[in-house]
Amino acid sequence: MLYIYVDNSNVFIEGKRVGAVKKGYAYDIYQAMKQGILDPAYRIDFGKLHKFVSGNGGTNIAKARLFGSKPPENDTLWKIANQAGFETVIYDRNIQNKEKKVDISIVTEMLRDAYKLVDLERDTVVLVAGDGDFVPTIESLVQDGYKVKVYFWGHASQELQKACTEFISLDDHLDKISV
Repeated sequence: MLYIYVDNSNVFIEGKRVGAVKKGYAYDIYQAMKQGILDPAYRIDFGKLHKFVSGNGGTNIAKARLFGSKPPENDTLWKIANQAGFETVIYDRNIQNKEKKVDISIVTEMLRDAYKLVDLERDTVVLVAGDGDFVPTIESLVQDGYKVKVYFWGHASQELQKACTEFISLDDHLDKISV
């Protein structure tokens, strides 16, 4: 069974950068990052992401959680994510309108589930994020014998890519998880 944890803003914003490179708005991902170049039309299809990460349409998912910040009232993102099979965990932004609590919430839930629910022999922990802040958690889980897959864009933290048991780049699958 799979236990899936997705950092919504991380995968979405970096997907906009990958999309910008693919459309020729930037000549490489590093220019897109340095100059803040994004593909304004890029959108994640949560149903496609859910299916892609599960590998078989979701029949092997024990838990799929999407973490992020509270959107504007007219935004349907979280409703769509729920319909696609994700449980959503939403936090208010801070007074400066910055996203807070998301990464630490993912880490907390991932560790709690690993030590309470995940079967070392049969189950896999899946992280859809590319931030190097996840490295200590992933290293600890792998050292303790857990299988940990990370799905993210190819420019994910190199340390994170090395820490997990398997890294799957989303770059070649941009169209498979996009609207």
